[in-house]
Amino acid sequence: MIGYVTIGVSDMNRAKQFYADLLADLGAKILMDMERIAFIGNSMGAPMLAVCTPYDQQPNHPGNGNMVAINPGSKEMVDKLYHKAVELGATCDGEPGQRIPDRFYGAYIRDPDGNKVAFFHFG
Repeated sequence: MIGYVTIGVSDMNRAKQFYADLLADLGAKILMDMERIAFIGNSMGAPMLAVCTPYDQQPNHPGNGNMVAINPGSKEMVDKLYHKAVELGATCDGEPGQRIPDRFYGAYIRDPDGNKVAFFHFG
């Protein structure tokens, strides 16, 4: 159902490098780069993450309450992506851990532009 989610950024090169490096372990790569917007994912037919400079040419602002959530398939991959994100310049917004007993395991970061990203695993 979701085709792609877009995150506004201030530095396209930094954002493309951050997300391409971060999501490479999930098989993602930059699929289409049109200078102002780039799509990152496994295929054009699967959900993607897009990074872009705002169309109105105003500064980007992380939305309060907005978050991109990525399910990498296991608790181990949640941990791996969280630590990789921090190594790549993200800041911690919630260390990896069990949030709901036996149901939801998650970790939260803010990317270099302040956008909130969650890595999670159900079960």
